[in-house]
Amino acid sequence: MFLFFFWFCTETCSDSLPQQDPLRFVMNLERLPNEEKLCLCRKYYLAGFALLPFLWLVNVVWFFREAFVKPAYTEQSQIKTYVKRSGMGLLFWVAVLTTWITIFQHFRAEWGAMGDYLSFTIPLGIP
Repeated sequence: MFLFFFWFCTETCSDSLPQQDPLRFVMNLERLPNEEKLCLCRKYYLAGFALLPFLWLVNVVWFFREAFVKPAYTEQSQIKTYVKRSGMGLLFWVAVLTTWITIFQHFRAEWGAMGDYLSFTIPLGIP
């Protein structure tokens, strides 16, 4: 699984992009061809399934204009699908994490030792 993910993240979509100085790399979607935009959007969408929901947030923020504001082009429908799914996955993770944090904060003291073992820092005071 890890090897597949590593291969997936290091795979290049195409070799058509000019090589740039890595210290001066600035992400500008306007410079990328549409095929590269689709490939990058797909990579962020799939990488979000590796328990990295912030990549879905990045995907939604970066590609929202490409998917919903720009004039239509061939790859736009697929980018739109990835952006919508990334948004749904992000909302799911926000709901799950908010629920867990609320439950944990409310019941941590009642769980006794198990609540303490799950805590990174144990708050001082009376529960």
